[in-house]
Amino acid sequence: MKVVILAGGQGTRISEYSKSIPKPMIEVNGKPIITRIMSHFAKAGFKKFYIALGYKGAVLRKYFKKNKKDWSVKLIDTGTKTMTGGRLKRLQKYFKNETFFMTYGDGLSDIDLKKLVKFHKKNNKLVTLTAVRPPARFGHLKIKGNSVKYFKEKSSLDEGWINGGFFVMNSKFLKSIKNDNTYLERDPLENLAKKKQLSAYKYDGFWHCMDTVRDKKSLDQILKKKKFKKIFD
Repeated sequence: MKVVILAGGQGTRISEYSKSIPKPMIEVNGKPIITRIMSHFAKAGFKKFYIALGYKGAVLRKYFKKNKKDWSVKLIDTGTKTMTGGRLKRLQKYFKNETFFMTYGDGLSDIDLKKLVKFHKKNNKLVTLTAVRPPARFGHLKIKGNSVKYFKEKSSLDEGWINGGFFVMNSKFLKSIKNDNTYLERDPLENLAKKKQLSAYKYDGFWHCMDTVRDKKSLDQILKKKKFKKIFD
């Protein structure tokens, strides 16, 4: 199965780094996050990558020219101002009637990718997304006057489910994406849900995105653990 990685956004919320390099090239514990993502797929046996470039795509091209592995890596320019759905639409010619992975270039998870594919096939929908718990950020307080009456450290389980990426898609879905201005997460997926063609694979395990400097520093520490080195190195 082929793997699409969206790597063209500007990463404005982490501009301390993204002013000079594209977000997927920001290092977490010494390596660009995109290579951590790719290592996860490769170790599960999925080594055919299609990377949708945009903002500062030349940096990614230079990196992969110098750093070669036993992976097939196609780097495709999808425009600097193209939205997520539009980037995917521009890759349509690389996919016939087949199923493929798609994920974002800024999130890590130790999800079992083979189980995800089995789930997708069993449910027989056009698209499966991975639903995850966002990392807990704040504790819950109840205050009366100046006194704290109740304090509870917030759990990720309090946050509900969000789209964690790690999609499995049937290429027929790409026909429903209009143009470069289409956000994948709006009309295409919303309409798919209305048609009951979107399934959710609920995953309670490790998942962490890199939206901010705080997220990057958190991932630096997490990836020092031995169990994650086996997956993402």
